[in-house]
This record gives sequence, C-alpha cells and structure tokens, in this order.
Amino acid sequence: MATSISFLPVAENRPIFEDLVTQALKHAKSLGASDAAAEVSEAQGLAVSVRKGQVETVEQTRDRSMDITVFAGQRRGSASTSDFSPAAMRQTVEAAWHIARYTAEDPSAGLPEADLLAKDVKHTLQLHHPWAVSVAQATELAIVAERAALDTDKRITNTEGAGVDTHEGHFVLGNTRGFLDGYAYSRHGLSVAPIAGRGQSMQRDYWYTSDRRANRLADPAAVGRYAAERALSRLTARRIPTGHFPVLFEAPLALGLVGALTQAVSGGSLYRKVSFLVDSLGKEIFPKHISLTEDPHIKGAMGSSPFDEEGVRTQARDLVRDGVLQGYLLSTYTARKLGMTTTGNAGGSHNLELTSSLTRRKDDLPAMLRKMGTGLLVTELIGQGVNYLTGDYSRGAFGYWVKDGQIQHAVQEVTIAGNLKDMFAQIVAVGADTITRGSKTTGSILIENMAIAGT
Repeated sequence: MATSISFLPVAENRPIFEDLVTQALKHAKSLGASDAAAEVSEAQGLAVSVRKGQVETVEQTRDRSMDITVFAGQRRGSASTSDFSPAAMRQTVEAAWHIARYTAEDPSAGLPEADLLAKDVKHTLQLHHPWAVSVAQATELAIVAERAALDTDKRITNTEGAGVDTHEGHFVLGNTRGFLDGYAYSRHGLSVAPIAGRGQSMQRDYWYTSDRRANRLADPAAVGRYAAERALSRLTARRIPTGHFPVLFEAPLALGLVGALTQAVSGGSLYRKVSFLVDSLGKEIFPKHISLTEDPHIKGAMGSSPFDEEGVRTQARDLVRDGVLQGYLLSTYTARKLGMTTTGNAGGSHNLELTSSLTRRKDDLPAMLRKMGTGLLVTELIGQGVNYLTGDYSRGAFGYWVKDGQIQHAVQEVTIAGNLKDMFAQIVAVGADTITRGSKTTGSILIENMAIAGT
C-alpha cells in the first residue's frame, strides 16, 4: 500500500519524510552498502504574468522527489523517484546500489566525516514564510506594477509584462553517519519590464523585488515607476569613442563580480585547474581595503542555512580579509580532491557581502559618480564573455557616460574588457548603495581602468 502524503502542510509531512529517509537508509545497508544518503523533498509554486493589463500565463507547480545515493566502498551510485510508496523507495535504493557496484572506484567519494555534520541544530533562521496569494490577487499586484510603469510618462509606450511568483517547499536529508534533519523555506518576487519610445528609438529596462517574506517585497507601484524611470533614462543612448576609462558597476551588476569570484574559488574549478585563482589561498587578490564575508546564519536571508546539501554544518567566516583570500568554497568531494576539508559549501555560498573599509555612509551612487569623475557607469551587461581559466573578461554593455561626476547621456553598443585579476586589484571604491540579490550583497564597485570599445 502506498504511503499517503498530502502536499503540505510541513508539520504533518515532516514525520513521514523522516520515516522515508530512515527506511531508505536501512534498506541500503541491508543490501550491503557501506554508506548511504537520502533526501525527500516537495515544493509548490505559483507564477502569474500579465501584459497590457491582461493575464498572459498562470503556472502552478508541484514537485516531489526522493533522491538516494549509496556507496560500495569508494564506488557511488545515485537514483531518484517521485513515487513515495515503499515499493518505489526499495526499487530506487536497489537501482542506486546496482549502479554503485559497477562504477569505477573514486578515492574522493564518500560521505562527510561524522564530526562535521550539523546534528541537533536549533532552527532559528526563519526561512519559511508562506504566502497564501490567490491567482486573482497575484494578477492584481502584477497589474498594479505594470500600470504604474505605463502611467509614469507618456513615453512609456509598451511593456514586456509584469509578474508575481511565490515558491515554498521543505525537505528532510539523512545519511548513515547519524544525520537526519531538514527545514521548510520560501521565496517570493515581483518584476516589471517597461518599454520606452517608439519605432527605432525604443529602449527597455526592468526592476524586481524578492524576499522570503511577502510583506517585505517593495511596493508594486514603486517597482513599476522605478523600472519606467530606468527605461526612460536610456532614450538618450548613443555610442562613445574607444579608450581606457574608469568603470563603475551599478550595485546589481557588481553582484556579478562577486559571483565571478565565487566561481573562481569553487572547489570544482580549482581541482580541475580551470580557475585563474588556482593556488591563490593566502595571497592578496584585492586591495587591502576589500573584505568578503560569508554568514549562513542571518535570519530570513535568502542564502541562510544551518547546514549544506550534505548535512555539513555551516559557519560564518571571512572569505577575503584585507584583500587576502582566506578560503575556498568546498564540498566534501572537492575538498578531498584538493587534500583539504569541506567548508560546508556543497550547493554554493551563503550570504556573501563585499565591503570596503574606505566606504562611508554618504557614499551613495551620486557620490560614487563624483569619485569616478569621468568614465562609464554600467547598468546592463550582455553576453557571457568571461574566461575563468585565464580571467579574461569581455562583455557587451549599456550604461551612462559620466563627466566631472555628472551623467551626460546613456551609452549603448559598447564592449568593456579587462582581466578579472586586474579588475579585482583595481577596485578603487565600494558604494554604500548596497543591494542584496539572492545570497550576495554589495554596493556599486568602481574599477580604476578598463578598455571600452565604442565607435
């Protein structure tokens, strides 16, 4: 007889999930597995998009999965199913065991050491804030955002639409080294993308807001108006001459520079030696005024978690201190490949914040423009022109030409280029105009010199 599981609420399904994981691990051991790990999860979501005041799409999702990994010594096999019945569980474990018996041995394969696991942690991070929003309510919020954008100025002539989404889920993770835990989570968002101008002189921009808590999303009308203002400011766009100039990355784009660093110091890139920061631990990669912290335990933050995807406990640390790289982002497997210990980053980083000791409270975007003097403020990047092996960086860009600290006009059809090593070393200032998107936080970042290819 199949296990009866209704979709949510979390409190009712948690014991069932724990039992499923426990039974899966027990069956794996009975087959002869040296170790095993299992995760049972479910999630549901709603996404509504509108355009010109009319609903375009309504998407409701419900997903569930049981994922099993078993080890035969240093051989590993994995399998998954969306069927939570006892028979399906046993078949999935047996499929993973069959794979493990016939794969090649990998000296780095295996579960984390037991003393690294986050056993008996207190769940105080407040990661689950469900939003009981109906399709009609989500539609109205999206319409309000889009209407506010269209009403901002007559030059806002169209939109690519507005959308509202909500997502929540929960999981239980366990392994044969004594770990069994899980938690519920949520995330919600609203976005709008207006179009300004007509004919050949059309420009678009967008803005969005996201949070684990719906009551902390920005006002829909404010999001719409700000997106419209961004689109309108692009109507003066023109090309500029080629040259070398300072470049100021607007805060949302500066997050991408933090992302480039995390890619370069991730265990997978390092052990494969496809990173320009191989063997950089303990070396100065930023100016001394730059630091980068990781804090997985910020209440309600998007990147918070008491443990990583392997059950390893997370902890706050300095990834970069006074310009010097202090640590990598490692899972158990990648750490063993490097002869190191996991940092609790299986699945990614947790709440990274880049700061500068030179930043003052008054260093908003206008102040950062004054610091730059003459150069390019970048507000959009195009393409994926980053070579993480060499650090070479070349991206299409849109932004604003700045002279004597004042924006002169919008800029389009240019390319900015450099090398990430040089770009990191040439960070002159970080703004107080901080923004958080996902698991990363930073203000605008001013780089002393980059090549700009224009006319």
